[in-house]
Amino acid sequence: MKILLIEDEDDLRDVMKISLEKELFLIETASDFHTAAEKLETYDYDCILLDIMLPGGSGLTLLELLKEKGKHNSVIIISAKNSIDDKVRGLNLGADDYLTKPFHLAELTARVKSVIRRKQHDGQKIINIGNVKINLNERTVNVQSSALILNRKEFDILVYFASNKNRLINKTALAEHIWGDHADQSDDFEFIYSQIKNLRKKLKETDASIEIQAVYGIGYKLVVE
Repeated sequence: MKILLIEDEDDLRDVMKISLEKELFLIETASDFHTAAEKLETYDYDCILLDIMLPGGSGLTLLELLKEKGKHNSVIIISAKNSIDDKVRGLNLGADDYLTKPFHLAELTARVKSVIRRKQHDGQKIINIGNVKINLNERTVNVQSSALILNRKEFDILVYFASNKNRLINKTALAEHIWGDHADQSDDFEFIYSQIKNLRKKLKETDASIEIQAVYGIGYKLVVE
């Protein structure tokens, strides 16, 4: 799961990033309005953590930009301002939740997991697809009654495909979603091929009724046999 953390306070941003990475989220950051706007224009995220007061502009303006572009990212506003007006305006602009500083990191994690489940999986903690059961909270996968052992990236790839069943996913979109900013550092998609190959092998070996099919020259799609 990929999160964009938009926060101008360096210490707080670093603490939030480290805490969420321990939960195995992929975290990208922006410390000002213009950097955040550029990232939101270019990439999609499972959740956006959005400070209102930013150098160069308001976080509420970023919400307006998301609304204008028809993007439906999960958004949690994070601000030291406990203003009812800001809260109401942010929620009316499409924010999913509002967290006032200071807050406990455990609460932040719980809110993030909650809005992602609510937006992407109808609030469910379990994805059932074919004979495969994916537990999003525990990050476990079972094929029928047998555990399927996946590494972090393989799990994230499987969840991404399960959330986009029967949809063609191009290699660039997959790379950006799973590897974030680091995807731009590679000249080819060898790092994707390797993870996909291993994941497909593991699914086949456990007699999973789902398959990640390659579409030559474009990408992949997950289908239920």
